[in-house]
Amino acid sequence: MNALYLVALLPPESVFSETWALKQEVHRLTGSRNAVGLPPHITLIPPLRQPDAFEAACTATLTEFAATQQPFSVSLDGFAWFDNRTLFVQVSEARALQSFHAALMDWCQTRLPAVPPEKRPFTPHLTLATRDLPPAQVPALRELFAARSYAGAFVVHNITLFRHDGQHWQPRATFALRTL
Repeated sequence: MNALYLVALLPPESVFSETWALKQEVHRLTGSRNAVGLPPHITLIPPLRQPDAFEAACTATLTEFAATQQPFSVSLDGFAWFDNRTLFVQVSEARALQSFHAALMDWCQTRLPAVPPEKRPFTPHLTLATRDLPPAQVPALRELFAARSYAGAFVVHNITLFRHDGQHWQPRATFALRTL
């Protein structure tokens, strides 16, 4: 059976702790298990099923790619929704992240063709809860987060490959961006 993989960037500790607390709050309020099923992250390559051999090829490819990329800044500002399914922290000033993502997808297209081209535009965000939010609780959750604010910023120094073990997402490898 093919394993499920994804590539993401994880915020550093201060932003990680703050956004993890938000995810746990949503879980407590709604029972959403997706809220706490994966640490706070920004998805670069969405989940895809691949045979075990993919992990070694992906690791080699991401190691090479990361060595060509310089660290860049990400700013987070406020909350938003995709329909009534997904509550997230917005990425503001997303130009650097969008350029990084475009370079990653171009790199994969020629060096790791198992990663399919994206079908939707890349909208960087940090998900707080998705898919299993109880519809009856969404209006109150919308109202709660509309009245709140959140802002954070960090420098991206690495990206992470995750593999799903059947119950949880496990980090498999971290790839450091080029240091100056």
